[in-house]
Order: sequence, then C-alpha cells, then structure tokens
Amino acid sequence: MSRGKKSTSRLGRPPATDSADTRRTILDVARAAFADRGFEVTTNREIATEAGITPAALYHYFPSKLDLFVAVHHDTQERVLARFIQAIEDVSGFVPRLEAILDESHRMNNEDPSLARFLGAVRVDVARHPEFEMALQVDQAAMDTFFRSIVDQGVETGDVDRSRRALVLSFVATTLTGLTTGQSASDRQHALAVEAIKAAVRGDLVARLPHA
Repeated sequence: MSRGKKSTSRLGRPPATDSADTRRTILDVARAAFADRGFEVTTNREIATEAGITPAALYHYFPSKLDLFVAVHHDTQERVLARFIQAIEDVSGFVPRLEAILDESHRMNNEDPSLARFLGAVRVDVARHPEFEMALQVDQAAMDTFFRSIVDQGVETGDVDRSRRALVLSFVATTLTGLTTGQSASDRQHALAVEAIKAAVRGDLVARLPHA
C-alpha cells in the first residue's frame, strides 16, 4: 500500500483565503462593537461570538483586545484616507476639494455609519486611557498630514490667506471631528451638517445684516 504525500500546511491554521476573510470579519465586527459599546465594555468573547469563531481562534489573529483595537483603528483610518484621496484626485482648488471630502464623508457614513461612530468613540477611549494615544498616533498623523497638505496647497494657490493657515487648519479639524462625533448617527442630520459646513466655507451660511 503506497503512502500519500504529507500535507505541507500546518495543522490548526486556516487556509490563507479563509484566514484573510476571517480577519476581515473580525475587524468589521469589532469596529461596530467598539463604536457602540466602547473599549472597556466590549469583550473579546462577544466579538468572537459575533464573528462566528471561538475566543481561542480570535487570539490566533489578535493576541489582546488592545491589539485588536489598534488594528481596527489602523484599518478604519486607512480606508477613510484612501477614500478621501480618491475623492480629490481630479479636483482642484481648496473649497472644491474640501467639499469633495465632505461629500465622500457623507457617502461613507451612508454606506457604513460604524466608521464614523468608531472614530468618535476612539476619542472617548483615548481620553480614558491616555496610554492608547501613542499606539494610535501613527494613523492619526497620516490623516493630519493629508489635511495639512490640502490647506498648504490652498495657501500656494492663493485660495487660503497665508496668515490664516492655522485658523483654516483648526476649522477643518473641528468640522471633521464634529461630523464623526455628533452627527453620524442620523443620515439626515449628517447631510445637513455637511451642507452647513459647505455654506460656512463659501461664506453664505449666515446673512450679513445691515448695521442700524
């Protein structure tokens, strides 16, 4: 009787395609869980159950809850940044670029509100656990760099007054933070917020009344 060839795959490890799909599922489930319940309340057992795997299998992908939290943050920031970059690819001018980013933000919120909810929840969790900030700062730095480049290009083209660069950067950061923190739960409210920001940037949000 001839012996068959031994399998070269390691026992207990899923095939590469299954492994990638499972990891994707874990990240999506964890993002929604962290967004809705926060880091402290969410447990790995809950995430594993919702992802359809055992807690032991979850640890195969992410050794700790903090490792999973950091991975979800990286994945979320990477996805959002990629969409923003694509949104302005063929757009020129500071205001049109900012409006394109706002429109893309609304599309993403409509497709998957957990993206914005998670980023809003991260700010709460970091405030409770300042030690998390260092683990997340690389991803945040990439997003900050992107927005600085948008404003700096506006300065170079004359769309943004150089003396107001810091004010514009603060405005962009504040408005984008507001969209993820307070307006993402309702699609209608998010759309209104986007239109309000656009109107503020164009200068026609509030009518200028004549002085008495």
